[in-house]
Amino acid sequence: MRTVSLPSKRLFKLLKKQKIASMLELKKALGTNSSMTIFRKLKELDYISSCSNSGKYYSLLQIAQFDIRGLWSYKSVLFSTYGTLGETLRALIEESEKGYSCVELEKLLNVKPNEALLDLIKKKRIYREKVFGMYIYFSNTSSVSKRQKLLRKDTGEALGLGQMKPDILMNELKAGIIIFFSILNEKQRRLYAGLESLKIGRGGDKIISDLLGINIKTVNKGKKELLGDTIKIDTIRDSGGGRKKTQKKQLQKQ
Repeated sequence: MRTVSLPSKRLFKLLKKQKIASMLELKKALGTNSSMTIFRKLKELDYISSCSNSGKYYSLLQIAQFDIRGLWSYKSVLFSTYGTLGETLRALIEESEKGYSCVELEKLLNVKPNEALLDLIKKKRIYREKVFGMYIYFSNTSSVSKRQKLLRKDTGEALGLGQMKPDILMNELKAGIIIFFSILNEKQRRLYAGLESLKIGRGGDKIISDLLGINIKTVNKGKKELLGDTIKIDTIRDSGGGRKKTQKKQLQKQ
């Protein structure tokens, strides 16, 4: 077990009381002007530094209360299990369903992420693309960004359909969806069902399954085909379609 010195215990007592502290406050508690001394003592306590406010605040792992995203904010100071703001942004974007805009990230973190995002772009650790006139930040992994862009670019996203409640979907769109669905072939129906499910988001498979009267597995299969590389474009013409054949006439000898 790690031995904790008396000076370190003083820092622990301060952080236990305040949750977080600046370097100046830590120096005052220890009666020193040396930052190196503070860091040596903090290492004995498994400390963490903020990913906002230029890393000027400190706390302890045992004090932090991280959420499912690995974030903890106290008095508007942000801490992250990923360490720096840049690493936090990269992880959030990588794990997101449809990428993030700068505004969305600022709202989530309560921190302006502009400079950190630009740095990640320069280092090619994330990818950005304009969607409906706004820069959206996506994963730099092709397979992941493909899925994210599909969800973000969907017309339903632009119109806010992804935020619709199930009852609104049923009341306002049911007739049009069912009519359109009825004129499609089997493959098109599966893909269309998958697309509508993606628009809704979580719980979409069940909603579309109930709405169209099809198996929920069919909806899920259509969604997977849209997100993957399994779709094959049909190139076979319907019977009677295409250019008419030209028949050569044989000249009869007189």
